Amino acid sequence: MSTTTFPARTTTQEIELGKTLQPKFGSDGLIPCITQDTSTGQVLMFAFMNAESLARTLTTKKATYWSRSRNKLWVKGEESGNVQIVKELYTDCDQDVLLIKVEQTGPANASCHNGYKSCFYRRLDSLDDPAFALRYTAERLFDPATVYKKK
Repeated sequence: MSTTTFPARTTTQEIELGKTLQPKFGSDGLIPCITQDTSTGQVLMFAFMNAESLARTLTTKKATYWSRSRNKLWVKGEESGNVQIVKELYTDCDQDVLLIKVEQTGPANASCHNGYKSCFYRRLDSLDDPAFALRYTAERLFDPATVYKKK
C-alpha cells in the first residue's frame, strides 16, 4: 500500500494556476489518464488511476493503473513485457485528468492488449456513415493468445 498522500485541493486559483499537483479523484477514487508515446506523440491508451497507482507510477516510473474490470492495480507490461517507462506527467487545467508521456518498451513495443501499438487502432470510416463502420488503421504486432495466458 502506498504511503504517498497528495496535497489537498485548495482554491480554484491555486488548482488552475498554481504550481502544486492537487489531483481531483472522482467519487469512485479514480482519475482518467491518457498515455502518449513520448517520441512520436501517438496516443497509446486511456485508463484510470487511483491515488495508490499514481503514487506507484511516480515512485517506480513504470505506468501503473487501476483496473476497473479486475478491481486491482496493474503495472502495464506485467504479463506481456511491454512496459511503459514514464518520462513526463501533465495535468489539465482543473487537475481532473492526467496525461503521461511514456517510452513504450518490450518485445512487441505495444501498449494494447489486443496486440497493437496503440489501443486506438480503428477509426470511424466516415463521419456521415449511418452504419458506423470502423476501419483498421494499424497492423497487429503480436497475437494476444500467445502472450496472455488465462489463469
